[in-house]
Amino acid sequence: MLDRMKHALKSSIETSDHERFNLLIKDMYPIDIADFLSVHSDQILITFLKYTSPDLHAKVLEQANEKLQLRMIKFLDYSEVIHLFSQMSNDDVVDTLGHLPIGLRKNIINEIKEDERTSVEQLLGYSKDSAGGIMTTEFIALNRNLTISEALDKIREIGPDTEVIELIFILNNNHELVGTADLRDILSSDTNTLLSSITNETILTVYPEMDQEKVAWLVSKYDLKAIAVVNSDNKLLGIITVDDIIDVIVQEQSEDLLRLGGIGGQLKSDGTVFYYVQRRIPWLLINLGTAFLAAFTVTLFEDVISQVVALASSMSIVTGMGGNAGNQTLSVTVRSIALGELDLKKHWKKVFKEVMIGILQGAIVGSLAGIILHFKVGNPMIGLIIFLAMIGNMAVASIFGFMVPLILKRFNFDPALGSSIFLTAATDVLGFFFFLGLASLFLPWLV
Repeated sequence: MLDRMKHALKSSIETSDHERFNLLIKDMYPIDIADFLSVHSDQILITFLKYTSPDLHAKVLEQANEKLQLRMIKFLDYSEVIHLFSQMSNDDVVDTLGHLPIGLRKNIINEIKEDERTSVEQLLGYSKDSAGGIMTTEFIALNRNLTISEALDKIREIGPDTEVIELIFILNNNHELVGTADLRDILSSDTNTLLSSITNETILTVYPEMDQEKVAWLVSKYDLKAIAVVNSDNKLLGIITVDDIIDVIVQEQSEDLLRLGGIGGQLKSDGTVFYYVQRRIPWLLINLGTAFLAAFTVTLFEDVISQVVALASSMSIVTGMGGNAGNQTLSVTVRSIALGELDLKKHWKKVFKEVMIGILQGAIVGSLAGIILHFKVGNPMIGLIIFLAMIGNMAVASIFGFMVPLILKRFNFDPALGSSIFLTAATDVLGFFFFLGLASLFLPWLV
């Protein structure tokens, strides 16, 4: 349906059917319009800017990727850009400004109204991955001594320019945050009641320097609509809304998946070949080193392999299954760390549970592999060897899959970063060592 609509939209532009163009645009979400514009020519973008309203331009600009934002601003003069920014929340303005060249960014900031410029410059001073970097300064904060009637008047006045209206932040006379009030409670209370009487003083806050992933975990754990960002004096700097938290969760999940693969960080969707090679090659080189280490382990047992050729085709089963088992443990561990459920100091003893899981998995899979190899090779001893090696390697895989990300986290490294490389090294090297070492011990019964 959406594809047909986009095709019709392109057709209406090409045939200069501007009436149909506007009708189609009216039924589309801003994110879908941004997707459409990002893959089409400047001429189509110019037509869109010419025949649609500034309100829609602002909504599309908020949803656009970096490349489209730059293209849109290129076809607008400063006054039009400032007008668009005036209709956007400050955090979205900051995100957009962050993509612009420094000179252009400074010129635009200078044109922004002075009262808005302060909050925009403040937001630009925080790391983009911090609470301060993702917060918005558009919220409703009222004094606790106001009556419900006075509060409603303030909400009517401030409400149209705020991002969140259903949650009101309550301040004392020193402008310190003391709690929140739900709009539903305000609307259902007597007009002469003081705000302080319906204020919920149990409130979670974060500092602007806190990492966005920790903020997302707090919002998710306590099922919050928004979370307040305060300074050391408990003065309210801004709030982080649940829609921004969803973006953080998606972003962090993508980063973790990339890091588990040894790529790391965010990737540009339109990067050059050299860019992608540069991002991927470091961990591949480390992996090459661990591969040589595994190969060296095999060379220690060349005489054993030369006497029992069946070992050469069987040993990869042990390392492969160990790697798969370790990745299962690694995935669960990284997820638990991200959710704040695991910590090295508190939960290191859980490694014994993981060892027992590895031993049991190794026994089950090793038994099946041993039976198959017994019938294939005709020697029950090789079945026993792979059974014991599988138990040992899966126990090792569980230990490394559990401990490596916890240790990385303990030393302030991202637990997803490169964990799979260390895990693969352990299961390859020790898998070969267990299997071929046992084969050398039982060699008289194999030849």
